[in-house]
Amino acid sequence: MNEYQKIYDAIIEGDEDKALEEAKTLLAQGVPPIDIINQGLITAMEEIGRLYKEEEIFIPEMMMAAQAVTEVINTLKPHMPAGSGSRGAIVIGTVEGDIHDIGKNLVALLLYSNGYTVHDLGNNVAPDEFVAAAQEYNADIVALSALLTTTMENMDHTIEAFTEAGLRDKVKIIIGGAPVTGEYAEEIGADGYSDDAQGAVELAGRLLEESK
Repeated sequence: MNEYQKIYDAIIEGDEDKALEEAKTLLAQGVPPIDIINQGLITAMEEIGRLYKEEEIFIPEMMMAAQAVTEVINTLKPHMPAGSGSRGAIVIGTVEGDIHDIGKNLVALLLYSNGYTVHDLGNNVAPDEFVAAAQEYNADIVALSALLTTTMENMDHTIEAFTEAGLRDKVKIIIGGAPVTGEYAEEIGADGYSDDAQGAVELAGRLLEESK
């Protein structure tokens, strides 16, 4: 059993207290927070996603796992190297109608630790809220997340809102989430798609480099 197995198991079981205890133990042992995220949280949530897709677990179990991860992230964040913000400003949120934010939270944390200024709008974010935030924070990138197939269409509606506001050519829009695909990203005119948190960070870097 590797050193991340206990926190992995705690997330799978949706055991918030145990997950927090294991996170604190790993920190005390000098394990870098980014390793806890990559080897413990992300791998666990990938498995949760697989189990959900195959209907071996359902929304309540997923929400318990998500809550455990959220609490661990809140514990790890003060130990993460603060981003300088020099790499760009990113607005991120889960689209309207969708209250799931575990994947979004992981992406936001990794973006923050990689030097971006991150403005997390939370979940159930309406298209006009994304537009207003992008204007307020002079965002370089807007990242949209969705977990449900029924809320994916609000990614399209959000992109349309940016077009109507005359901002579409001024900001890059990337999307992600369990039901989202590269094909869907192309269909709705998004600038990119990633199926995992680290990939989203790399995508953001590529898009900003290309826009220079």
